[in-house]
Amino acid sequence: MKVKKIAKGMLSANCYILYKDYEAVVIDPGVKAKVIIEFLEANKLSLKYIIFTHGHIDHILYAKELKNGTNAKIVVHYLDNELLVDSYKNGAYLFGLNNKFENGDILVRDGDQIIFSNIKLDIIFTPGHTPGGICVRYNEQLFSGDTLFYMSIGRADLGMGDHEQLIDSIKNRLFVLADSTIVYPGHGKNTTIGDEKKNNLYVV
Repeated sequence: MKVKKIAKGMLSANCYILYKDYEAVVIDPGVKAKVIIEFLEANKLSLKYIIFTHGHIDHILYAKELKNGTNAKIVVHYLDNELLVDSYKNGAYLFGLNNKFENGDILVRDGDQIIFSNIKLDIIFTPGHTPGGICVRYNEQLFSGDTLFYMSIGRADLGMGDHEQLIDSIKNRLFVLADSTIVYPGHGKNTTIGDEKKNNLYVV
């Protein structure tokens, strides 16, 4: 599986395109749909799923346009589904916006899998930043959304966050993964589970 990282989104949010053969999945479409679609077309890829790690505006801003341009299905944890249709809960109001989105096509829970091109993506429920935050894992690659960053963690003060829950998610759901697991975060540069276990001062 190949990974294309695009860090040109709102608040420099990272968007990831995962692909193999002729199928692809997008994680967090916070960059313009045109940019994603151009990459898909250039690589002759069919977009199967659009996965939200959580329902905040900077990670889902261009979801409508991307879905309309590809007919891909939107995947979100069932507890974050309500954020999509509420401009207060999804954080759009913080930027003077009133963006509302359609509910997800596929509502996932912990342990579910999203499959494309014989790749099985594991859904790990990591609440704390939002009630329905998830991470997406494939072997030793983890797409952590706004749960875990390089030497930092997601915020828990945005209305529906819970700091204790966030720390519990990191310790008991992410730090149990192999130290060599590469972490692709929702903002900033990549890291590894091992480095974060040793050096992340926010997880105590």
